[in-house]
Amino acid sequence: MPERTPFFQVALNLPHAGRVARRILLLMPESTDTRGAESVALSVTAAKLEVLLAPYLELEDNPPAVIASRVRTEAAALGRKLVDQIETARAGHDRLGQCVRNLFECLEMGREGAGISLRAGEDPRSFQRPR
Repeated sequence: MPERTPFFQVALNLPHAGRVARRILLLMPESTDTRGAESVALSVTAAKLEVLLAPYLELEDNPPAVIASRVRTEAAALGRKLVDQIETARAGHDRLGQCVRNLFECLEMGREGAGISLRAGEDPRSFQRPR
């Protein structure tokens, strides 16, 4: 992504990342009997992301730095995998892309989130995007 692309850079916030992961999970296609293997894999990855971040949902702040760093790294890897699967399954849409961007912002990876969210379907003209 070009250096001049605007992005939101916020502090690490695993509790809010957990809320965003829950939103992503809710945006997954519902019926497994009418979906292809790609969509099922996508839902599995979204569930893994939610399970990873769920323990931090009710916290007022991040866990200790060593734990937070590990969780951040794992969540980012799952987020990248999720976007790859969204593309493969052709499941992207604006709201899902916005959630992906929000997830990466909460992981202190706003620049990456601004780019990767477009691959997940976020409308580049969305009013939610940084200007």
